[in-house]
Amino acid sequence: MTPSSQASTSAAAAEGALALRIVEGAAEGRAQVLRREPLAEPTLPEALVRSIEELWGEPLSAREHVARIIAEVRREGDAAVTRLSQRFDGSAYTTIEVSAEEFAAAADQVPRAQRDALEFAAERVRHYHRTQLRHGPTSFSERGTGMVVRPIRSAGIYMTGNEAALPSSVIHTAVPGAVAGVPELIGVTAARADGSVNPLKLVAARAAGIRRVFRASGAQALAALAFGTETIPRVDKIFGPGGVFVTLAKQQLFGQVGIDAIYGPTETLVLADESAAPDLCAADLLAQAEHDVLATPVLITTSRALADAVAAEVERQLDGLERAEVARAAIARGGAVVAADLDEALALANEFAPEHLCLLTRDPGALVGRVQNAGGVFVGESSPEVLGDYTAGPSHVMPTGGSARFASPLSVLDFLKVISTVALDDADLRRLGPFAADLARAEGLTAHARSIERRLEGR
Repeated sequence: MTPSSQASTSAAAAEGALALRIVEGAAEGRAQVLRREPLAEPTLPEALVRSIEELWGEPLSAREHVARIIAEVRREGDAAVTRLSQRFDGSAYTTIEVSAEEFAAAADQVPRAQRDALEFAAERVRHYHRTQLRHGPTSFSERGTGMVVRPIRSAGIYMTGNEAALPSSVIHTAVPGAVAGVPELIGVTAARADGSVNPLKLVAARAAGIRRVFRASGAQALAALAFGTETIPRVDKIFGPGGVFVTLAKQQLFGQVGIDAIYGPTETLVLADESAAPDLCAADLLAQAEHDVLATPVLITTSRALADAVAAEVERQLDGLERAEVARAAIARGGAVVAADLDEALALANEFAPEHLCLLTRDPGALVGRVQNAGGVFVGESSPEVLGDYTAGPSHVMPTGGSARFASPLSVLDFLKVISTVALDDADLRRLGPFAADLARAEGLTAHARSIERRLEGR
């Protein structure tokens, strides 16, 4: 640390301006740190509010804006998708589908080291999900009943990001679908100002198994995938995280098309005891904080001394980060909770149900069996969450906003469906039929009962 950073950290501490606030006890932790605002109408920047009013000729809420977009795409198809995508992205192009020549050019534009890294990440994610598939549901038939497991026919992959490309998200969203055996993986993505697609995203798409990519972004892209247009195929289910309008579109299109999940801002909970290294705790919090001002980085520790050390370390590490302003705002949204002991710390973590749970304790492996609610658990210093973002193997697309209480990370299972089978013989019909007929008559469904009775009468 330089003398200037020491001075700035000391000054911030003296003024009580440390970004990471610290509270003590479960009650204060729940009240001040481990809380989430209920889902409500999103608050949009004033410039975006004016832009929406200019587009539609009247002021609209974010939800109303998305509903209008969906209706336009349903009515006009490609014309609406192109018009709205170009308006929102500030792009210009004439062809919606990315050509084979563009894919080839992208491979040449991405440095070899980055291509190798993307291929390595894709192979790691493939290997994990192939193993997962072997442990997943399988078709069976026993005593006349069973199930058939099938991949969905087509999946739409929302390739989030534009100038700030997020090729890892493409890999972590699409590879499980390819491993599951989905025949058709369709990508949609924002175009850059010149109409091109960021080459990193195209290289990632190829590595992940996506064969067709279309220039379309936001709510209009999801509507196109849900209904189909002259150019963009209709899909069975849509996958991938996105911004507020993508999230709202998912909510409004559910039922018209399958939806993987509703994803909110990222969140990481670091659970640490007095043995943890303050610099690593701070590094893990900041790694998530730099994503978004709405990210939620949280520390739960059994040691006040560690909490103080982590708060000071956060200040030191903020100095020099490219996205320091974003990270500081996110750190301020989260905080540190000092728990009485590990039992209380784990109870608070399970109650919060974070997307990412990082265990930095003396014996982290001993705690894994006690974790009830988390999208992913990262066990010990050698398993940082950032490794999970890229090359660990499990998909980094995980449940947020407390939905880890009932939801799971994206997996091959999301790309599979089960078809129940019933193939009974005459003996089964005679044994099961009378009970079914009695239940049907109890419900007043005479035709149901007669469907069975006619068969029994003929035997």
